[in-house]
Amino acid sequence: MQNFKSDATRASWVTELTTFLFGAALLTILVFELPPEVFSPESKSFILAIGLIGAWRYSWWFIQAIRSVWYNRKVFPELRAKADAVGEVEKPDHLYVLCTSFRIEAEVSFAVYDALVRDAHDYGVPTTIFAAISDRSDIDVIEHVMAENGWPANVEISYMFQKGDGKRSAMAEVLRAISRRLPSHRSLLVSMDGDIQIEPGTLERSLSFFLANDELGALTTNNRAIVNGGDVTKEWYDLRYAQRHLVMSSMSISERLLVLTGRYSAFRAELATDPEFIELVENDHVEHWRFGNFKFLSGDDKSTWYWLMKNNWKMLYIPDVYVSGFEELPDRDRFFKSTIDLMRRWFGNMLRTSGRAIALGPRSMGMFTWWSLVDQRLSMWTTLIGPTVAILLTLFVRPSFIFAYALWILFTRSIATTVLAMQRGRFSLLWVPLLYYNQIGGALLKTYVSFRFNRQKWSRQGISAGEPNDPKAARRQRHMGHVIHGIYAGTMLLVLSIAVGVLAPPDQTALAVLKDESGFLSNEETVEGDSYWIALALTDVPMDGQVQLPAGVMFLDASLPEELSKIESIRATSMAGYDGKQATTLLVAPAIAEQVRDSRNRPLSEIGSMTCGQNDGCTLVTQERPITLTNMEVRLRSAEA
Repeated sequence: MQNFKSDATRASWVTELTTFLFGAALLTILVFELPPEVFSPESKSFILAIGLIGAWRYSWWFIQAIRSVWYNRKVFPELRAKADAVGEVEKPDHLYVLCTSFRIEAEVSFAVYDALVRDAHDYGVPTTIFAAISDRSDIDVIEHVMAENGWPANVEISYMFQKGDGKRSAMAEVLRAISRRLPSHRSLLVSMDGDIQIEPGTLERSLSFFLANDELGALTTNNRAIVNGGDVTKEWYDLRYAQRHLVMSSMSISERLLVLTGRYSAFRAELATDPEFIELVENDHVEHWRFGNFKFLSGDDKSTWYWLMKNNWKMLYIPDVYVSGFEELPDRDRFFKSTIDLMRRWFGNMLRTSGRAIALGPRSMGMFTWWSLVDQRLSMWTTLIGPTVAILLTLFVRPSFIFAYALWILFTRSIATTVLAMQRGRFSLLWVPLLYYNQIGGALLKTYVSFRFNRQKWSRQGISAGEPNDPKAARRQRHMGHVIHGIYAGTMLLVLSIAVGVLAPPDQTALAVLKDESGFLSNEETVEGDSYWIALALTDVPMDGQVQLPAGVMFLDASLPEELSKIESIRATSMAGYDGKQATTLLVAPAIAEQVRDSRNRPLSEIGSMTCGQNDGCTLVTQERPITLTNMEVRLRSAEA
């Protein structure tokens, strides 16, 4: 176990210092180089999109944080005192431990079983440990552990070799073996992974809660990580556990959880040996309109959680009891690929189960728990709104928006990591970028998996499942997933582009131009000039606003007075030509040339052409109000001919 060290849970001070210096330099650049126009009134779409969505998301997150603090400081201490008092005088009749291992290093297995056997011996309750193993060498390790501990009289070991088709079948076989022993109402079951090391007193300090509350069906504990990997990997795992602690604590106020972690969870044995419970663990599946009927590969902790949720059993999180996992990425040299693979499996398990849990409704689980499940579905889309809007505005409106967004990320994620650190008891600067990576990367993965959640893979065991055996059917499912995903993502992008002003829906002016140019929208004869749509444009702007003309040549024909008489009022005070490489030229019919005058009040009918600049604009005289013309050439139509 030379690669796993008990203190391998946090980054070195060199990494923390490097992160601090890099963050300080970035913050300095953003603060001093941030263009002032970012916060101008024209930035309303950016502030609205980022601010309002952010306020909604973080208000919900802070509700979770406040509930977490309340649970840890007020609710749980009372539960702990009651459980400890009952635990001093009562013990369960029997304890069953289900420990599943698959090709785990001998050093890790020894540490895991040594801690388990020692704690079971100290607890003093008759204990049967069912070791679901994959190799005979595991037996040698476990018997070595038993010998080291003097073969405790109250601890029995029973072995079961796994089939190699996943964890579910192994769990089901063990649960059936336990059911044949007819566990009593006061018997308990601990389900744990073969790479989890418990601390002394874990069994006594966690199982006493069942004795204090007959309505409690299951519980899970706090987690730590003993990591074989670099500093970033260590902090990534610890950040995950900090986030888990906050959400689990918050949910425990409602006496419900969002998952019963397979690493270490405890159940009433009579529930875990219920035939329906065992069947769900072994053969959990879903009927989907597109994927058909497919069986779940991993996610047994979601199946056990769903069964308890459906049957209205209470659940609890024990924050002051820690179990330590020996963690290692599937590929230590490829952080992003490995973490993406892990998150894809976790999110797939969540999405495969949350839909049917939401269908149970708030009455069976409480409104807060129900909405938390709904929020899991919503957050994978709302989380992407901020970066999408920032990219759109940076590309199409103002490049400086990306600086404002970066400042927003530093500010909000620093606050979030501080809150997490206060509850976790430690802080790392690496949490700031890692939190953003988890949120955005996680949201992208969730949206991706939500259209392909039948595809499952378990990296450690090298097995996959969920897709049809027929290659053509599998390809057809994949192509359909790509199409539907593209429609959803494209719709979101279109809506956000319109909302922030990057794209605009067609207005009266645009429709009028289309009508004049193509005749597609009307069967009437096409108007010769542009007076029709220019008249509409003069009323289709905010009061005292400006009409922006495109580049090119436009013709103001003799019908202008008639078109202006049809509209309610002229709202514009000016018309501006295109200020770019191509100029705007306005041709005026002789019949209305008297109404167009230059800066010296000379009519177009006399001078034939005029240049209307920014500071020496021309004037179009109408019955209602004069319209200032800027940035364009104005010519008499006859002169053009």
